[in-house]
Amino acid sequence: MTEPVLVTVRGNSASGKSTLAAGLRERYGRGLALVGQDVLRREVLRERDVPGGANIDLIALTARHALAHGFHVVVEGIMASARYGAMLTALLAEHPGPKASYYLDVPFDETLRRHAGKAIAGVVTEADLRSWYLPRDLLPGGVETVIPAACGAADAADLVFRDSGLAAARREGGPASS
Repeated sequence: MTEPVLVTVRGNSASGKSTLAAGLRERYGRGLALVGQDVLRREVLRERDVPGGANIDLIALTARHALAHGFHVVVEGIMASARYGAMLTALLAEHPGPKASYYLDVPFDETLRRHAGKAIAGVVTEADLRSWYLPRDLLPGGVETVIPAACGAADAADLVFRDSGLAAARREGGPASS
């Protein structure tokens, strides 16, 4: 039985984080927990993204709980390094099993193009996106693999699925895959 895999996926708004996470779940199946920043922060807590926000610890707690119960975990969200970096760094450092981190690097012009096709395009403005945009907001220590905008959604999911250890865990019938 393989140890649970921990994967983090970060990037700016409309960079493809949620699409990538969904692609990983589709490839893996049952036994992969998605821990989405937007779900926990905006839907569960209805909290703004503020320094020291309650969602930061809730993300870590949820990920740790799922890992402790044998689920592979994908933590995804914008999670700006200034606010979430310490939590993510600790989460990765504490996890004894396989782990991998990814940053989706999408230029602002492409962010605008992608955002235009989203359901929230009429609510979230270009000015909002510009105020949130953080170019190459990488975690310290070079822990993240940068995936460029030119890498399509399916290719990105294939890359992460293979390189993170999820593909091997699936072949071995990972702890929560049945």
